[in-house]
Amino acid sequence: MTERIIIAGSGGQGVMLLGKVLVQAAMLGGKQITWFPAYGPEVRGGTSHCMVVVSDQEIGSPYIGQADTLIILNRPSLEKFKSRLKAGGLLILNSSLAGFKGAKGLKILQFPFTDIAMNLGNIKVANMVALGCFVAAKKIIDPDNVLEVFKSMAPAGNLKILEINRQALKEGENLNHG
Repeated sequence: MTERIIIAGSGGQGVMLLGKVLVQAAMLGGKQITWFPAYGPEVRGGTSHCMVVVSDQEIGSPYIGQADTLIILNRPSLEKFKSRLKAGGLLILNSSLAGFKGAKGLKILQFPFTDIAMNLGNIKVANMVALGCFVAAKKIIDPDNVLEVFKSMAPAGNLKILEINRQALKEGENLNHG
């Protein structure tokens, strides 16, 4: 099993954090991983992205030409990366900020991640709602490992951050069952 994922959104949407949580949870599950962030001027509000490869085997390159999955958090990122999704791939899209009519041969999961995060009381967890959607759709990452990563990243004693991220992950997982 090798899963190639491109995660993209605007600077400030937590694209890099989503990628880091994903790879750390995959490592806890015994997977090989690469995380290839794209830093630069895009951090100031343009598109920001990272490439994540999760595999059972050694990974030759962190660069992804054609992705198995795109996790897209806004319209400019959709326009920039939609051509990089391979035939039969999965598009996970934040429908709060972008819509997609679809294309033959793609699986598309469109949900309002930003709206869901706002309903939880923190717009910044839209990325974790998207992660929950990915975890439930692909089943290559154990949700318990994601929670362990949350625990390790939360500032000491700040249970509020831990709880909102847990809720966001669960909301994202539940989207695939509705």
